[in-house]
Amino acid sequence: MGVAGGELLIPTIVLLFALDIKAAGSLSLLVSLPTMLVAFARYSRDGSFAVLGADGSFAVLGADGSFAVTMIGGSVAGALVGGLLLGVVPDLLLVPALAVVLLVSAVKVARHD
Repeated sequence: MGVAGGELLIPTIVLLFALDIKAAGSLSLLVSLPTMLVAFARYSRDGSFAVLGADGSFAVLGADGSFAVTMIGGSVAGALVGGLLLGVVPDLLLVPALAVVLLVSAVKVARHD
């Protein structure tokens, strides 16, 4: 689910079910959590994570794992900031911001960037 799930799920919930954007975001997270837990369990069980540490190099993550640390740090920071701003930022700003994110994503997908 992740970002792509949010780009699809949140607008779907807002547009089709007429929920406000904050409730849609929370619902998206609620739906994503079990999906991620099941995926993590499955990938752990069948050894799919082994590719990340093939030959002990973690080449996929960067030679020293800095790519993974950066990605994890950004994810945690974004979740914390988003959670803190949840009650502060009004829907009148969130909906247009979501529209911009969707448009940028659509352009990037269309251009295959």
